[in-house]
Amino acid sequence: MRRLLLLLIAAGLAPLASIAQEAAPLRPPATPLIAHDPYFSVWSTADQLTAQPTKHWTGTDQPLLGLIRVDGKVLRFMGGGPRWASQMAVLPEKSRRITPTRTLYTFEGEGIEFDLTFLTPALAGDMDTLARPVTYLVFDIRATDRKAHKVRLYVDASSHIAVDTTAQKAMWSRHRVGNLEVVRLGSTEQRMLTRSGDNLRIDWGYFYLAAPGPATTLGISARVRASYAATLELPPSRDLEMPEGTDRDVSVAAMAMDADIPATGPKTTRYMMAAYDDIYSLEYFRRPVRPYWRRARATAEDLLTQAAANFTAMREKCERFDAELTADLVKAGGPKYAAVAILAYRQTLAAHKLAVDFDGSALHFSKENFSNGCMGTVDVIYPAAPLFLLLNPRLAEAQLRPVLDYARSGRWKFPYAPHDLGQYPLANGQVYGGGEISEDNQMPVEESGNMLILLGALVKINGNAEFSRPYFTQLTRWADFLAAKGMDPDNQLSTDDFAGHLAHNTNLSIKAILGLGSYAMIADALGEKAIATKYRTMAQGFAKRWPAMAEDGDHYRLAFDKPGTWSQKYNLVWDKILGLNLFDQAVARKEMAYYLKHQNKYGLPLDNRADYTKLDWIVWTATMAEQPRDFAALIDPVYLFLNETPDRVPMTDWYWTSTAKHRGFQARSVVGGVFIKMLNDPAMWKKWASKAEVSQ
Repeated sequence: MRRLLLLLIAAGLAPLASIAQEAAPLRPPATPLIAHDPYFSVWSTADQLTAQPTKHWTGTDQPLLGLIRVDGKVLRFMGGGPRWASQMAVLPEKSRRITPTRTLYTFEGEGIEFDLTFLTPALAGDMDTLARPVTYLVFDIRATDRKAHKVRLYVDASSHIAVDTTAQKAMWSRHRVGNLEVVRLGSTEQRMLTRSGDNLRIDWGYFYLAAPGPATTLGISARVRASYAATLELPPSRDLEMPEGTDRDVSVAAMAMDADIPATGPKTTRYMMAAYDDIYSLEYFRRPVRPYWRRARATAEDLLTQAAANFTAMREKCERFDAELTADLVKAGGPKYAAVAILAYRQTLAAHKLAVDFDGSALHFSKENFSNGCMGTVDVIYPAAPLFLLLNPRLAEAQLRPVLDYARSGRWKFPYAPHDLGQYPLANGQVYGGGEISEDNQMPVEESGNMLILLGALVKINGNAEFSRPYFTQLTRWADFLAAKGMDPDNQLSTDDFAGHLAHNTNLSIKAILGLGSYAMIADALGEKAIATKYRTMAQGFAKRWPAMAEDGDHYRLAFDKPGTWSQKYNLVWDKILGLNLFDQAVARKEMAYYLKHQNKYGLPLDNRADYTKLDWIVWTATMAEQPRDFAALIDPVYLFLNETPDRVPMTDWYWTSTAKHRGFQARSVVGGVFIKMLNDPAMWKKWASKAEVSQ
């Protein structure tokens, strides 16, 4: 039956819901509603959509309010906050489900069933679609009592969505664009690209609500919103000459539309669009750069009209994508693994911004959310890479190219790879470490190994090393650094820098060895056979020495000089994925047996120093398992953690394995690393990479 369903998916004929529901049910710590980039990112952090105000991923309120009037009775289906809203009757919520591109809620009461879908066409293989900052709010309604009903739908957004703090003034305006009714919100100051940081929200550009007419749009004050909400009797939208609101109290953009629901028959569908035009997204070495969707001089009006014209086709395309990706996730790792990866999918993409350089090339920058706000961070690109390598290698290239260009530009004067390109949204050069850069405050082996491994992965997937060719001199410099200092690393930081400096780090040594093997792969693909032989022989020699140096009885040490210690050797997963085969399989086998004996309730600790862990690294470690039951044994506690953590924040990657409490970090891109299980299957990455190539 599964084979038949997969064939039907490929033909576009599959019963979509039956496939998508194979993922295990999950109570997410936070639910993505609108998730596009580090600034345009709105979440629900409760089990019911009406329990709290919706929030930016940082936890700051960005309230979206949803009301529905059924035959004259007004009920709330989204948002909380104001006392008057909290006192309104609530349309009972029956269910919630998350797919890769959609969040689906079902409500029932007053004789209707009401489906609300937040549809974000986050199709990683289609960069044009992925780049568009538009989420559809889709309303599907049917009668359950065999009676006809008159329904009015109402959604509003506060100006919080377009400012960093509530002290900032905002304005609204409303427009008609073709057959679309549009209302717009934005800050009055428009402080574009004037500051950088981590716990910040955008305060330039414009938020839009739009829908095909007939619909009512208005900008109203928070004070008078309650009077409209009580009955949803709103002023008409035909008066388009109404002055723009510039008073701080005029801070809500609202939209309403009507629907007649027949007594029987199919669901009646209406939709709205939530969009954000940031005009300029980032600064890239002192010049502002546009979002990728604007590269052909598109305007906000173009964005909205194209999204409206494509609504039906996009909805169907996303349903097919969700079904196929979910089926492959289940096939790769089982229903619980699929649930974890699905929750990670939109979060990973939304921690990036896709921009365009002056020559038309794509720039894809990560933001290091709730860490230090760095952008283009190499040891953040590295853990997130499996999602991009699997679903669209062009996006991986668009992340690595700015790092490579920076490293060879003369601005970076060190023999190892940089850590980052700046602090979001200003990519003007590395900020990590502060002050004078030295090996002591950097991650020299970490970042050099990361870059070489990822470029080796592109060789594997692309079948050539042409992307690396212009940078080969720089890569040779990094390989030589690893040859000199990677086998037994000095006292330095690794990507797990929260644990502090560590000398003789065995897992970091593995990374250096695999980095050298990857460099040999790149050299071989570029026709540099003698160089390839030299560095592969070196990597083989290091890999043979490693087990004896790290030996600690039934496992391998955290550091070469620390007996009685242990750590996850998650970097080892690339040895098999890249086909390097530098390490004897017995190394991974011994480690896996040890890990299975040292888990806590909510997962495998990172190492013996504390019982916290990294969610992404657990999945990398689990992917080294030879038996499906061992993979499941490591993944099941991660799934349990997500269901039971008391901290309602977008998926964290750093938590306590004994209590399920959030240790730090949230909404970060690194959770894209959970897709490494699929990347470990050559048939999977060949299939999805070919789809991405066709879509460009």
